[in-house]
Amino acid sequence: MPSRKTPVAARPEANQQRFRQALQELQQIDYFLKGTVLKRMMKCGRPQCACSRDPAKRHGPYFEWTYKVKGKTVNVKLSPQAAPSYKAATKQHRKLKIVLARLERLSKAALTHLAKQADNTD
Repeated sequence: MPSRKTPVAARPEANQQRFRQALQELQQIDYFLKGTVLKRMMKCGRPQCACSRDPAKRHGPYFEWTYKVKGKTVNVKLSPQAAPSYKAATKQHRKLKIVLARLERLSKAALTHLAKQADNTD
């Protein structure tokens, strides 16, 4: 049977280096929040108001931070000044999830390699 070369991603040294890089990325993450920041333009409900006839003349913008708790949606009104900070925090949360998923994949590969080494020494 022909020998197969170990792919670069499966080499312990490469995994260890990638794991360290992901940990460094994790240390650079700032404040984070799950959810989404929405910018809304609203109708006021008065039939004589221009917003009821022309979507370009709706009131706003109004900002909301939306997230879920136990399957229920929670909406928090934000000031225009606070909205950019919350938006950046939700972006950081997405980055955090990506880095954690990468760390988990690398950990799994390293542990699989260590288990195979342990099996071979027995």
